[in-house]
Order: sequence, then C-alpha cells, then structure tokens
Amino acid sequence: MQNRRQILLSAGALGLAAAAAGSGPVLAQAVTGEAAKLNALFDAIMAKQLRQQPETTTSLGLDTGDLAWTKAQLSDRSFAAIAAGIAQTRQQLADLRALDRKALTGMDAINYDTVEFTLAVQDEGNEKFTYAGGGSGAPYVLSQLTGSYQSYPDFLDTQHSIETKADADAYLSRMEAFARLMDDETAIAQRDYADGVIPPDFVIDKTLIQMKAFAGTPTAEAPLVLSVARRTKEKAIPGDWAGEASKVYEGSVLPALKRQIALLESVRPKAVHDAGVWRLKDGADYYAVSLKNYTTAKITPDEIHQLGLDLVKSISTEIDTIFKKQGMTKGTPGERMRALTKDPRQLYANTDAAKEQLIADLNTKAKWIDKQLPAYFGQLPKAPLEIRRVPKAIEAGAPGGYYNSPSLDGKRPGIYWINLRDTAEQPRFTLTTLTVHEGVPGHHLQLSLSNEAQGLPLIRKVIGFSGYAEGWALYTEQLAVEMGIYKDDPFGHIGMLHDALFRAVRLVVDSGMHHKRWSREQAVKYMADAMGDEESGTITEIERYCVWPGQACSYMVGKIVWLRARERAKKALGKKFDIRKFHDAGLLSGMTPLTVLDTAIDNYIAAAKA
Repeated sequence: MQNRRQILLSAGALGLAAAAAGSGPVLAQAVTGEAAKLNALFDAIMAKQLRQQPETTTSLGLDTGDLAWTKAQLSDRSFAAIAAGIAQTRQQLADLRALDRKALTGMDAINYDTVEFTLAVQDEGNEKFTYAGGGSGAPYVLSQLTGSYQSYPDFLDTQHSIETKADADAYLSRMEAFARLMDDETAIAQRDYADGVIPPDFVIDKTLIQMKAFAGTPTAEAPLVLSVARRTKEKAIPGDWAGEASKVYEGSVLPALKRQIALLESVRPKAVHDAGVWRLKDGADYYAVSLKNYTTAKITPDEIHQLGLDLVKSISTEIDTIFKKQGMTKGTPGERMRALTKDPRQLYANTDAAKEQLIADLNTKAKWIDKQLPAYFGQLPKAPLEIRRVPKAIEAGAPGGYYNSPSLDGKRPGIYWINLRDTAEQPRFTLTTLTVHEGVPGHHLQLSLSNEAQGLPLIRKVIGFSGYAEGWALYTEQLAVEMGIYKDDPFGHIGMLHDALFRAVRLVVDSGMHHKRWSREQAVKYMADAMGDEESGTITEIERYCVWPGQACSYMVGKIVWLRARERAKKALGKKFDIRKFHDAGLLSGMTPLTVLDTAIDNYIAAAKA
C-alpha cells in the first residue's frame, strides 16, 4: 500500500522545479495554442502549491536554491488557510475548464483529463463536506492513521535531509511548526466533534494508545530528538542539537500533543461503536464521493459489494484446488490458510535477529525479480529500492506494508516498509507477494518510472490515484505468477491468492460497514472466516477501513481495469501485442484516473496498429 490519500500533491513551477531537480526540460518539445495555455496553467498551479505545501517540496527533493526557505516550513491548516485552499481549488478548476478540451490530443488530453478529475473530485468534496477540513476519503482529522502526530516524526527523520547547520536549524523550525500544526488539527477536530463527526470509540481508543506512547517516551529517547542529534553528529555539525531539540520538544511539541490527548479523552464518552460513515450527516453521499476519489471508476456501493462476494467465491475455489494438490483437504480454504499461518515452518521467530533475517530474505527475493524484469518492461527505473522495518513507535496502527516514493532528484531511494510488530502476522508464504506489491514490479517500479518519465509535466508526477497505483501493484501480483515466481513454491502461490482474496474481502467489508451498516465485529468475523488470518491483523485492517472509507476498494477495482486493458490490447493487436510496450504505455503516461488509463491504452493500440 502506498502511504497516501488521493490528493493533489504540490510541486513547483515546471521550469523552476526542473532546474532544482537538475532534470532538464520538463516538456519534450515546445507547445503552442491550447496546449501552451494548459501548461501555463499547470505552471501557475504548481508554483502556488509548492509554496503552500513545503512537505511535498522536501519529498520531491526540491527544497534547495530559491526554494530553500521552504525547508523550515510546514503546511498551514488554520481555518483561514483551509478556506483559501477551497476557493483556490474552485478557481483552478474553473480556469482549467475554460480551456478548449477538444483542441487537445495525445498526452495533452491525458494531462488535462487527469488534472480535471483531481480538481473536480476535490471541489465536490469541499463543496459538500466539512469533515476534517473538507474533501473526502478521511473523515476524522485525528485517528490511528491520520493526524500529523502519526506521520510527521517519520517525515522529519526520513525525508528532511541534514547536511549543514542550516538544515539542522530548519529541522528545529519544523519541530515548532509541527506543534502549531497539531494545534490546527485540534481546532478542526473540536469543530468536527461539535458537528457530530466523532470517530468510533475503538478508533479513539487506538489513537490514544499511540498518542500516549508518543507522549510517554522520555525526551532523551524521543525519535524527534534522536534524529537531529544522530544526523548532526554524523555530519560533524557542531552544536548541542540534542539539547536544542529537547527544548522545542518539551516546550512546544509535547504540550500540543497533550492537548490532542485531552480533547480525545473528553469526547470519548460521546463516541459510538458504529463503524461506518453512514451515521454521519450526509454519510451515504460521503461514501459515494470517497469511492469516486479512491477508485476513480464509475461503480456504486452495491456493485462494489456484489463484485466482492463473487470474487471471494471464485478465488477461494482456486485456493482450494492448490491445497488439494498438496494433500490438504480438510476444512474451508480459510481454515486451511489459518492452519498454514500457524505452521512453525512458515513463521519467523518474533525476535529482532529473526526480523533482520526476514528483511534479508526479502532483499534476496527482490533481486531475483529484478533479473526477470527486462522481459516484461521496456523501461526500468534508475532509483534503488530499500526494504526497512516500520518504526516501532507507529507499528501498532500501521498497515502490514507500505511504500514511500523516491525523490525526484534521486537522492532518496524508494522505501518498502514492512510491519514487524509480530512476525506471526507475516508468515513466509505471504512475503513474496507482499514484496512484489510494495517493491518490484509493484509500487517501486511504477512510482519510480513516473518520477523519471521524460516529457511528463511535473504536476502529473505528483498527483496520486489509489485506483491506478494500488490496482497496478495488485496486477503485478498476478504478473509475478506469469513470471514463474511460484513454479516451485505452491504455498507461495497460495500466499498470492490469499492476498488477492484479501482485496476481494475488502470490497465486501468496506461497503458492508459504510453502506450496508455492518458492525465492526461483523466485518472482523467475515474477514477472519474468509482469510484465516490472525485476529490482531484482521482488526487492524477493519479499523483502517473505518477511517479511510473507500480506499480499500481501489485495489481490486484497479487490478480489474488493468487486466481488462491488457486483454483489450491483446485482442486488438494479436501478434503485434508486446507486453513490454503495453506496460510502458500505461506506466510512462504517469498515474491517471482509471477512465483516463483506458484512453492511454487506446492510444497505444492505435499507434501499434499504425
């Protein structure tokens, strides 16, 4: 899973950003007419957002030179800033729609349609809902998976680079800004709670566990303090950085965090146990818009639910067939997978040494996959992949695995994070497909190629679509089967089908909770029975869907669109079909809504025919 909502991330004006990244011209050739107007508008949008969202500037590796000042800043989430952002999105959408779409062709048309969808779904969410400051897809500003308390310490440690004293000073400034950001979120949460937008009781409980663990860490051991102390020492930057960071931590960060804890504790008695957003004002509409946001496909909650039920049945049958070939015939597919997850031969010891070995084994598997890629892809990424353990401070509420994209300047690698809070949740037979999904040829290959694509406007490189990206990663799990990765590993193949079943189950439980009013417990039981997973992992997943309504549906919907596009191309091209060119056509067009992906593949088919 990528670590993102479907949002318009910021970056700088095209020429400015290209110069900062050292990447040369962003556009492949000079453009005129309506296309020139389109790119000028992209420039204007990006220039504004780069300055408004400094975190993205840092993530892209562009916080240098004329943009160095952004390195000491974080976003503003005050009510005034939110209102200004809503008005800005509406104006940008109007400016885009004022262009003549019919005059655009090829990639210009794809670029227009992609940005238009992004702004339109943002504007729709802003117009209809106030939850968490507007938009859709994440109704609670503070939860076990949302809120700056949960993401910013890791951001400062892994993405804010420290090479000079100025970088270290900027780090301290960002610690102060982090405290202000938490207070902004506290104000948003107070308004939401007054409007009845209160997280379920179990979400508040999990959030408080994480916040209190954060607040209860001694200052000298706090990740925020240790990070700047360690890295300034490594770079031989003189100064008492641990002491300076400790002052900010105790004087600003901890008090802001404790104000959030106090707010959540005060609202906890008012929280209900109902899991779905249906209980919120306009909750049914919120879920429908969230589905559009994440899947980027035209599909209703009822269609999502039925699709999930059908897929659970068909995938379970396939799993049953492989189990029988291995002599395992007793029980349902879920019961047999549960037995497999408890087989000592499938488990790493729950020790730090064994966890290090687990990561080493994943690296070996990734290297094997790398050797197969040239037969399936015309263009391969330059950015390296690193596999790391999810930090212990956030592993309680974090997903089983996720991925952070490399920076545009190539200085930061792609990172595949694996959650090792309990190795029983990561049995051996599931690890190959997880590595395919999060690493290669899943998120790492796709996002790195998007970053490195020549001629793709920068605005397109920083827009994320869960349907496209998660659909691609799930599609590659099937592609790995075709590569022969499970030729001598039937249980690994079951692991791949286990994860496909997992994504099918998600369709059922996500729509079940948010549309059909299932309880948390009903969803947990359905998933546990179908999957045979450990209950602790199942609960974590179900609670994740409660705070990101619709996101879990994007995986399987996206996979189906990718598979259908490939079959359409095969049928249209016959012997002319080349899987390397098909993949390049879909990947080098950058992330798009799924409807626009179909356009990109249609363009490839037409060109191949010609």
